[in-house]
Amino acid sequence: MTVKLALSHFEEFYPQELRGKRLGALLHPASIDSNLHHTLETLRRYDGKLFQLSALFGPQHGIKGHTQDNMIEWEGSVDPELGIPVYSLYGKTREPSPEMLSHIDVLFVDMQDVGARYYTFIWTLYLCMKACEKANIPVVVLDRPNPLGNTVEGPTLDLGYTSFVGLWKLPIRHGKTIGELAKQFREECFPKCELHVMDMDGYDPKMWFDETGLPWVMPSPNMPTLDTAIVYPGMCLFEATNVSEGRGTTRPFEIFGAPFIDAPKLCKYLNDLKLPGVYFRENYFQPTFHKGAGQICGGAQIHVTDRNVYRSFDMAIRILRYLHHEYPKDFAWKLPPYEYEYEKLPIDILLGSGTFRSEFIENGEL
Repeated sequence: MTVKLALSHFEEFYPQELRGKRLGALLHPASIDSNLHHTLETLRRYDGKLFQLSALFGPQHGIKGHTQDNMIEWEGSVDPELGIPVYSLYGKTREPSPEMLSHIDVLFVDMQDVGARYYTFIWTLYLCMKACEKANIPVVVLDRPNPLGNTVEGPTLDLGYTSFVGLWKLPIRHGKTIGELAKQFREECFPKCELHVMDMDGYDPKMWFDETGLPWVMPSPNMPTLDTAIVYPGMCLFEATNVSEGRGTTRPFEIFGAPFIDAPKLCKYLNDLKLPGVYFRENYFQPTFHKGAGQICGGAQIHVTDRNVYRSFDMAIRILRYLHHEYPKDFAWKLPPYEYEYEKLPIDILLGSGTFRSEFIENGEL
């Protein structure tokens, strides 16, 4: 089955009442059509016809996905061909300022999400809707598939633990498309925000991304494949530890390890749990950057054998519990700052809870 994005019928689906206005566009590398053409090409085709393209905005990693590592800010610029400002929403500010918005009458948003609350693109959307509500600027969101379908996993965010990896009450694997999230944010947070969602045709919420017929393009540098996205809702938690989540390798999030881990013992323990839909293969790697750079790390590669029953979050909690109990002198939680939170532990803001860590990981039974 092939899902059709509204990009393929852009002129037909772009709201009539917003035509002729100054347009700003929030884009990233995976803003593409079914033929791998970037959305900016489509916008340039209609510039001067449906709207006046006046500004560009980019989320974490930039419009071009050029910042490799996590939590690396980038600065805005002027587009050399269009001569219009390019604003960074992952730098001095994450919410568009009144000055940025003064250049536009409508904000168009096209970003591919990966279905996990930690992934910051949805929070860039959230903050854009917040700012646009204040400025009385309509928001147009191009809907795209949730690569993981509509299955839900993990705890719902406690609003006492908000950060840029969670600004509203979503479960960790939220099960919604970016268009559905925009509607939820409008209904629950920004009721005066004028929102238009350009819907998909032929989309079944149960679909995995490779069932949509659409091409995969890395939405961020460490999300190379759908396989990465499948393990990400659990394995992102390892960002909050001193154990490598595989950054600096060709399989981020699919492999994990540390110099102090006994790989055969780890894999035997995990495979004996018989967790559904997954097998752990003994693995060794030497990251080129980030945690463990230049060191040999022992650990495992996660092989998902049945993605329909596999639960990444539950798996990650089991792994973290084992590492915490097995290596009390070596395993450690990362200290702040993390994603613009300077006081709370990164693991707590990722979990979105002040009690989950102690109850289910540190004091959970093996």
